[in-house]
Amino acid sequence: MLMLGNLFIFMSFQMLIPTLPPYIKSLGASGLEIGLVTALFSIGAVLSRPFIGHMLEYKARKPLVLIGAIALLTVTIFYPISNIVLVFLMFRFVHGLAWGWSTTVNGTAAVDVIPNSRLGEGMGYFGLSVTLGMIIAPSLGIFLFQVTSFNNLIYISCILGVIAIVLLGAVRYFTPETVKNTKKEDLKFSYIGSLVEKSSWYPAFITMIATFGYGSVVTFIVIFGEERGIEQIFLFYLFNAVMASIFRPISGKWFDEKGPRGLIVVCTAITFIAMWILSFSHTNIGISIAGALFGIGFGSLLPTLQSWTLSKTPVHRRGVANGMYFSSIDLGIGLSGIIFGVLAQFMETGTLFQISSFFLIIPMVLTILEGRGRKVSKEQTVSSSY
Repeated sequence: MLMLGNLFIFMSFQMLIPTLPPYIKSLGASGLEIGLVTALFSIGAVLSRPFIGHMLEYKARKPLVLIGAIALLTVTIFYPISNIVLVFLMFRFVHGLAWGWSTTVNGTAAVDVIPNSRLGEGMGYFGLSVTLGMIIAPSLGIFLFQVTSFNNLIYISCILGVIAIVLLGAVRYFTPETVKNTKKEDLKFSYIGSLVEKSSWYPAFITMIATFGYGSVVTFIVIFGEERGIEQIFLFYLFNAVMASIFRPISGKWFDEKGPRGLIVVCTAITFIAMWILSFSHTNIGISIAGALFGIGFGSLLPTLQSWTLSKTPVHRRGVANGMYFSSIDLGIGLSGIIFGVLAQFMETGTLFQISSFFLIIPMVLTILEGRGRKVSKEQTVSSSY
């Protein structure tokens, strides 16, 4: 039920992602303002997460989950009146605040019901609701944007949001004993302390760099299709969804059996190749192949990074760690939107994808270095014991 509810949350939200940049462009927005559509949203999400991460250390899950879902629906309802660029950008910031709240709480509620020994597999399955929402919904959004009005797109998004609230209201949540036994008065709130979990900052940092590389695709995929004359751009998301669904359970079991490092290296390499194939695509076949590779690579990369982040975190701090993980995604995509939004004024979108692809090499290198660092540390420990 939690997976289904989260799926509809992501469906409701993600169907707007690829359609908002071309919509605000039709209002006369500049390249920078198009980038701000993603950036302001990401800033709002990052700002809200430390507060909800702190609350998750002492509050029950259900009320927090429902507040987040209702807030997302409320903001979405007001989009049709935002036909002025400045007003539109303001709504994106508020939407980001609500999104930061909802994703942090839902992810933590999922972690609470998964045994530690099957964390990778469990979060892999839960992550399917995230991935499928992120992949299927944009296809639906693009289709509706092309065949109907923007207002009708918003109304359908709201219907999905209502379904999500009903499903999430029916979930039987579990709150850890350490959280139940903690009172607000027992904790001292620190914004930085609730923004960053020291024990698991490294995989979160890797997440930010990886999503920075992917952010150009999120922001400009529809505009790319218009430049290349590719009418069926939704095929990119369709094949992405299919392959992510097939490989997600496999990658989750790989994580539980062998750990995250080899899996991350493989996933980033596949995603790097996918971005180059996408950049050279002029046909439906090209974007379909690129989408399939993205589903295998990036579709498995994000839940792997989330599971790695949570596996390094104490149980009572998982709310904070989840917030940090999702903030890393939003920061990466948001910064990508600003920087590549500026660059988009001077070059073709395919070239942007090629430039941004190299930021996927960095997570690969950092993961390899982290693995070698652990090996050296173990060898030093064994040597000192003699």
